[in-house]
Amino acid sequence: MKVFILLIMGIGLLHSVSAATHSLHYVYTATSGIPDFPEFVTVGLVNREPISYYDSIIRTETPRQDWMANNEGSDYWESQTQISNGTEQTFKANIDILKQRFNQTGGVHVVQNMYGCEWDDETGVTDGFEQYGYDGEDFIVFDLKTLTWIAPTPQAFITKNKWDNDRGWIEQTKNYLTQTCIEWLKKYVDYGKSSLMRTVPPSVFLLQRTPSSPVTCHATGFYPSRVMVTWMKDGQEQYEDVEVGETLQNDDGTFQKSVHLTVKPEEWKKNKYQCVVQVSGIKEDFIKDLTEDQIQTNTGFVPANTSDDGSNSSNNTAPKA
Repeated sequence: MKVFILLIMGIGLLHSVSAATHSLHYVYTATSGIPDFPEFVTVGLVNREPISYYDSIIRTETPRQDWMANNEGSDYWESQTQISNGTEQTFKANIDILKQRFNQTGGVHVVQNMYGCEWDDETGVTDGFEQYGYDGEDFIVFDLKTLTWIAPTPQAFITKNKWDNDRGWIEQTKNYLTQTCIEWLKKYVDYGKSSLMRTVPPSVFLLQRTPSSPVTCHATGFYPSRVMVTWMKDGQEQYEDVEVGETLQNDDGTFQKSVHLTVKPEEWKKNKYQCVVQVSGIKEDFIKDLTEDQIQTNTGFVPANTSDDGSNSSNNTAPKA
């Protein structure tokens, strides 16, 4: 969903701003028309790490971190299960309502709700949000400043008018986002501080399929997930011919990210190109100079006379992507 895209602070601000920010997010997803897939799923996340899970098949709220299971007893999980049971029915009904609004019958349809809060443990600044999407598009968003709902599509006007006029619902939403959510976030961060507040530096590699392919700066094995990977040319940040990939989670709980630079060999050989990696909470910048001896392929380092298919005889192989 477009509104769900997380923006990361610009280079130079990541260490000083993002390191102290913690978040509690919940994502609800209801679907119809997808065989062998749960019709309703909820995921709770602290600092983008999953802490709880529920779906319409298992119908039980379950912990996703040991520190959640060890600190919250059976009463907590039973109450969360009851809440999710009720929410499941509401979201199934919402899909039917929205299909009518959009004059739809069959097909695959998805309703999503994302809400939560953020807290900066250095400044004390907090924020909250709640938003809904339908079939991959924004549907309705809560404006915490004006305490009103924003409807980016005509089909959402009915919902906006109904919710704007329900002052009890407005006040309840405000109190949750500004108070209750923050209190739970602080509690969860304390539960998992040994894990959530750790830092792990990245390994950085420059990868290329052939001498004419884009050069990829691949950072992996870092924690937390908040990262900035930037290509620089002669000390200036490059925006053109740069493709930024998503931050993905590794099997061990660390993260990886790739940023691709399209540049001709004669261009990077006569200028100073660098990949700069910044990880939230780590003061050090991790820098790789774009030089021939730093570029790797799936079969090893790229020598000057490498054929266009990227083959060579080196045994010094790059890590699996």
